[in-house]
Amino acid sequence: MSRPTPTTRSTAPAQGVTERAAWKALAEHYQAVRGLHLRQLFADDPRRGERLTAEAAGIYLDYSKNRITDETIRLLVGLAEECDLRERITAMFRGERINVTEKRAVLHTALRAPETERIVVDGIDIVPGVHAVLNRMAAFSRQVRSGAWRGYTGKRIRNIINIGIGGSDLGPVMAYEALRYYSQRDMTFRFVSNVDGTDFEETTRDLDPEETLFIICSKTFTTLETLTNAHPARAWSLRKLGDERAVRRHFVAVSTNADGVAAFGIDTANMFGFWDWVGGRYSMDSAIGLSTMIAIGPENFRALLAGFHAMDRHFRSAPFEQNLPVLMGMLAVWNSNFLDAQTVAVLPYEQYLKRFPAYLQQLTMESNGKHVTLDGTRVAWQTGPIYWGEPGTNGQHSFYQLIHQGTKIVPCDFIGFCQALNPIANQHDLLMSNLFAQTEALAFGKTEDEIKDEGTPEWLAPHRAFEGNRPSNTLLIERLTPETLGALVALYEHSVFTQGTIWNIDSFDQWGVELGKVLAQRTIPELESTGEPQLEHDSSTNALIRRYRGLKNGRP
Repeated sequence: MSRPTPTTRSTAPAQGVTERAAWKALAEHYQAVRGLHLRQLFADDPRRGERLTAEAAGIYLDYSKNRITDETIRLLVGLAEECDLRERITAMFRGERINVTEKRAVLHTALRAPETERIVVDGIDIVPGVHAVLNRMAAFSRQVRSGAWRGYTGKRIRNIINIGIGGSDLGPVMAYEALRYYSQRDMTFRFVSNVDGTDFEETTRDLDPEETLFIICSKTFTTLETLTNAHPARAWSLRKLGDERAVRRHFVAVSTNADGVAAFGIDTANMFGFWDWVGGRYSMDSAIGLSTMIAIGPENFRALLAGFHAMDRHFRSAPFEQNLPVLMGMLAVWNSNFLDAQTVAVLPYEQYLKRFPAYLQQLTMESNGKHVTLDGTRVAWQTGPIYWGEPGTNGQHSFYQLIHQGTKIVPCDFIGFCQALNPIANQHDLLMSNLFAQTEALAFGKTEDEIKDEGTPEWLAPHRAFEGNRPSNTLLIERLTPETLGALVALYEHSVFTQGTIWNIDSFDQWGVELGKVLAQRTIPELESTGEPQLEHDSSTNALIRRYRGLKNGRP
């Protein structure tokens, strides 16, 4: 079955980006280059691997192993310009309400702006407020790290538990794991997000409430999942501490709901706020990062912010041809909409980044998993590829088989570091040799003739042949530091924004997460009712609820 051309992927009327001259030029170009193999592209241009690169904020991007030519890049840049990407970037940094469905500015970039910068929203310079919160976070972090902040019984706080969901969990846990090397090792940091009681029980099982501080992260202080875990945390603490006043020494909040925080028993002096122009999945460098700051210290946290800001500056000012987020975003559009790739594998060759692919899943798929344009018209093109991945070399022994020899095209982002944080013998060289070898094997493969020339029987050769021509990016960084982590996260943030701009979608709302939550609220009393509830769902849901209720209560 032949792969459809980019202009015939949908039965819906052609509209929007696919009608642009630059898109049509790319569609024609795709037909001209679709048969090219990376083996030939590299053979024809011995300097290709040196030319198709870009560098900024400590990150070196090699995109030469993508199925592109110089003309592809020229046409992709032309598409970005025709879609007014530069104007959209300016509008975002200026604080315009580019989140159109929620009528909000999108200013996560202000969270890492230096104090000297001025960003005005509704007539107010927001930068002083950002730094006021950062300074309060720093003062509190120093108290906890030094032992000056004591629990209710006078014991030092040794355990920090962050309770959140979505961006209030994925960001902090990813940042902690990524920067654990820089963390204060006489303290324990854990994270609770799942409403499954097992998450809370296993997180707290071996901890002492007298030495434990909870950070409750909920902007509204009404988030169902977060409050569902916050109340058991309160009860767990008070079973040993006894006195309600103890809550003030063992709980702090990241929220804007002072009344809700106070009703819970938390001192509002220990409430750290953020703003409606910060989306949850873009909030790890806001007060949501309080657990990160306690773990690595205020100085390292500010280095993290500096890395974010360095990539922000690059994204805002660099020519598109050398702009890392733009290049990665446009290559993602090329691979998704023209090569018909449905997923992207993110493969960090660094154990500390083991949670990075999970973090990117929310950042990318919650942002660009949209089916309508900014004006509400249904899209007639693919948006939002699926992001997934695992650290190397673990993934090599699970899913790389499909990437190499399967029938699906899976573009890959390989992330590697030149200096090991924990050097042991030659292990880092072994790790990086695998990274380089995998990108080489994916690009060039091995033909049946080459396999046969090595003495492989003819019947076995097809099984051992590698088609190659599988696209990948390689991100090479000197060392994993707070600063380089910030730059890496900002790179993906802005790549996501670039893709969303091309697809003409709102990358900053997330209405798709709401319906399930609403239906769950309706279903909860049906599960908890002591009598037989009147069920009015579909036949499948009704039958599942009845079976659950019966087995829950020990009935067949």
